[in-house]
Amino acid sequence: MIRSIRIFGAAFGGIVGLALGTIGDGLFSDTPNGGAFLAAWVVLWGVVGFAILPYLTVVPAAWLIRAVQDLSTAEFVTAVAGLILGLLMGLLLGLPLSALPAPVGTWLPLAVSVFLGLGMMGLTVAKRHDLFVAAEAIGLFKRSDPEATVDARQPQPHIVVDTSVLIDGRVGEIVDSGFLYGTLVVPKFVLEELQHIADSPDALRRNRGRRGLDILSRMQKESLTPVLIVDDDVPDVKEVDAKLVALARTRSRTILTNDFNLNKVAELQGIRVLNINSLANAIKPAVLPGEQLHVRVIQEGKESGQGVGFLDDGTMIVVEGGSRYMDRDLDVAVTRVLQTVAGRMVFAQPRLD
Repeated sequence: MIRSIRIFGAAFGGIVGLALGTIGDGLFSDTPNGGAFLAAWVVLWGVVGFAILPYLTVVPAAWLIRAVQDLSTAEFVTAVAGLILGLLMGLLLGLPLSALPAPVGTWLPLAVSVFLGLGMMGLTVAKRHDLFVAAEAIGLFKRSDPEATVDARQPQPHIVVDTSVLIDGRVGEIVDSGFLYGTLVVPKFVLEELQHIADSPDALRRNRGRRGLDILSRMQKESLTPVLIVDDDVPDVKEVDAKLVALARTRSRTILTNDFNLNKVAELQGIRVLNINSLANAIKPAVLPGEQLHVRVIQEGKESGQGVGFLDDGTMIVVEGGSRYMDRDLDVAVTRVLQTVAGRMVFAQPRLD
């Protein structure tokens, strides 16, 4: 689309340049090598048209479409009503103003209409809650749910998805469970990075990349949570993490990731981060000192005499003096619990009874 607009802009610019260059006797008719100057003049206008036409057409239109999509129903209705009311007021005021001598009588009615239209649109959007309450009070309409607010249908949030989440694999089950509300936005540069991982010569990376592509395909076809592949890019930024943060600013300021560094960078820039590892740690059962557990010691710990076992949810249990119970099931009593960046660590001692 952008390429077609640029080609049209180059052609249009060339035509404009040719028309300007041949006005009257021609701009370069009295100049030596006037034909060469005219050709350069036309090429220059073609370059200008090629460069600026997308920013005069497609880019503003795309911004306007995104802005309208982000509006709630109440905001959209009140904006249209305010614009119509302002233009009607401008029309009524413009009739007597148009009788003034030119150029005041020509341009002043137009300026008044634009000012009142935009001003009334802003005012009605800002006071939409009071306007809907007043309209309901005089009987213009009645809401089916008296306790419902005017903006009950809020737009679903857009959650920008990082590559680490897709290759991790757990996002598919989380989406199926219904815990994620909104639209998952997968930028095209994330999809390209995932495809690059799927083509890696390393077997482990290749399998993870292919699993990520399979999960993404399944979520698109079967999941109730919408998955949107977007072409949005940040050409001035090369790193994928920085692109994700920049894209999240233009969406709903939310990123879904497993990357610890991206998590910190995004939080520092005011981006909300949904970290699957944090979710996994949060839903692990809480254990308290003195609680009794049943674990199997499967390996030795870092310190002398320690044994290590794991609960069903993956929580690591460090058993003091548990090395002599290797490969045996054991009843233990919790002594202390530590929360680390990597997760929760539980220290316990064997029960002597």
